[in-house]
Amino acid sequence: MFRWGVLSTAKIGREHLLPAIVEAENGVLSAIASRDISRARALADRFGAPHAFGSYDELLASKDVDGVYIPLPTAQHVEWTAKAIEAGKHVLVEKPLALDAKEIPPLIKLRDAKNVLVCEAFMVVYHLQWIKVRELIANGAIGRLRHVQGAFSYYNVDPKNMRNQLDLGGGALPDIGVYPTVSTRFSTGKEPLRVQATIERDKTFGTDIYSSIRADFGDFELSFYLSTQMAARQVMVFHGEKGFIEVLSPFNAGIYDHHRIELHNQNHSEAQVFRFPGMQQYRLEVEAFARAAQGGTDRVFTLEESVLNQKVIDAIFRAGEKEGWETV
Repeated sequence: MFRWGVLSTAKIGREHLLPAIVEAENGVLSAIASRDISRARALADRFGAPHAFGSYDELLASKDVDGVYIPLPTAQHVEWTAKAIEAGKHVLVEKPLALDAKEIPPLIKLRDAKNVLVCEAFMVVYHLQWIKVRELIANGAIGRLRHVQGAFSYYNVDPKNMRNQLDLGGGALPDIGVYPTVSTRFSTGKEPLRVQATIERDKTFGTDIYSSIRADFGDFELSFYLSTQMAARQVMVFHGEKGFIEVLSPFNAGIYDHHRIELHNQNHSEAQVFRFPGMQQYRLEVEAFARAAQGGTDRVFTLEESVLNQKVIDAIFRAGEKEGWETV
């Protein structure tokens, strides 16, 4: 069994990853670390982890941990990923891994030197609904893909939330802008060549709170908007000459809507519905990661892919400061 350690008691860990690790068929939760030992102990007791540490360094030094999950604030991801690699641990780190694509190649070099697995935690690429979207597009179910349309938004104006703190890596693009880009790239196997963007920032927080983005993939376009201060919504649509695919709950399946995609024909007279009941994308993610870390052949989201996705986000930020296109 793969022995997991978790750095911090963050909400995403408590609500999604720790339950997934506990339910996984090939892993166990071994340790929790927090700067507050009482919080680490309480969470360890809640999820049945035998070890609790009052510092992240103590956990990284533990012989009872094979790999770590890092859900720290975004601005700390690169630092603690590097420390975990140096300690010889496999690393699953929350997205976004970095705030600049240039920060990732040194981690690749370090990963290779230490011979460990390091992945950015894009759970969506493990969900069968996205694997099905990719299969449908590749098999010509919608003919030539012409346009991808997306939206991702929620409402959060809490000044204490890290998503609204610029120095911690907050903002809509780092938090949720990565999802329309990664799901489009995953589904099509294509990379954008250039982008245009309109970006609005909060006058108090300084974080980006709204973006409207257009990305040119050469053969097709992606357009999407996202916001941290709009009513909650998420959707992705892949529109081709012979039909279109609608992903009803693309990023938080089972929360925003059911686990399903709809394939519509050309004249909108028929639709096939593909359902994936009970699918737990976080569990699929941690199980695939553990198998790959132990020498398996599971497809995982590599650091090389992280570089490509972060380059898109970097280009969107640059495009938001100018008129016209910005090269990715």
